[in-house]
Amino acid sequence: MNTENIPGHSASGSASGTLKLLASRNRKKLFFTFLLVVAENVTYLLYPILAGISINAILSGQTLNAVLYGLMILFIWCLGAARRSVDTRTFARIYAALAVSVVMTQRKNNLNHSTVAARVALSREFVDFFELHLPMLITSLVSMIGAAVMLLITESWAGIACLVILVFLACFLPAFARKNEALYNKLNNRLEKEVDFVTQATTLSLNRHYSTLAKLRIRLSDREAIGYLSIGVLVAMLFSLTIIWMTQSSGISAGHIYSVMTYMWMFATSLDDGPQLLEKYSQLKDIGKRVSTETGE
Repeated sequence: MNTENIPGHSASGSASGTLKLLASRNRKKLFFTFLLVVAENVTYLLYPILAGISINAILSGQTLNAVLYGLMILFIWCLGAARRSVDTRTFARIYAALAVSVVMTQRKNNLNHSTVAARVALSREFVDFFELHLPMLITSLVSMIGAAVMLLITESWAGIACLVILVFLACFLPAFARKNEALYNKLNNRLEKEVDFVTQATTLSLNRHYSTLAKLRIRLSDREAIGYLSIGVLVAMLFSLTIIWMTQSSGISAGHIYSVMTYMWMFATSLDDGPQLLEKYSQLKDIGKRVSTETGE
């Protein structure tokens, strides 16, 4: 078999190698798909400013300027509909090609049927990364950084507070990711043996197997919840301080208040995606060590 033509072939058997080669083999499809993702996010970033302008236009009785807001909403939804239609077609075809290559290579490595079936299922995570998590990552980064920049322009102290929060959270990322990787290693070790358990194990072994899976998933979920709560505390402080700053200022319009509050909410919801994206990154790193399309793992 010519491994040069196999999507996901990686000399290192790593997640990054598999993702890079999938991107390379499907670059035209992915470029168009993610172009729509970026365009959609740019419109979301402009939304608070335009909404603020519309609010001020309503208060000033400028009907035409206010109604233009409705056209912007229609444009955003049209972009979203186009993106959803395109990405399903793109990623369904990418997975079809990837699954075949994974099956053929695992057969050459003389792995048992249980492991092959598990790895084909795990390989779907690479396609899900492109279809679900990479768009989420793009959205989070554009929204997070864009909101912080817009806040620096419109309400500088709020923008500075956003940057401080980002630096503070970045200090904890490496340790958080390493712990997640260790948990996913244990979880995927179990999943690769699941067919053997189902067909051969005693009731006691089955209870122990599924109990262990449940405990590992609960630990991963608890870590995500802790990350979510930590972000919530920081965001609550951000909102409270910004509201205090704005109440001490004079001459602030309703549109300005709406824009600032919306950008802060955009920043907060983007941060909320962080624990989930870190968990997915850890999962892919472990899968990348297992799912290879080259012979001799």
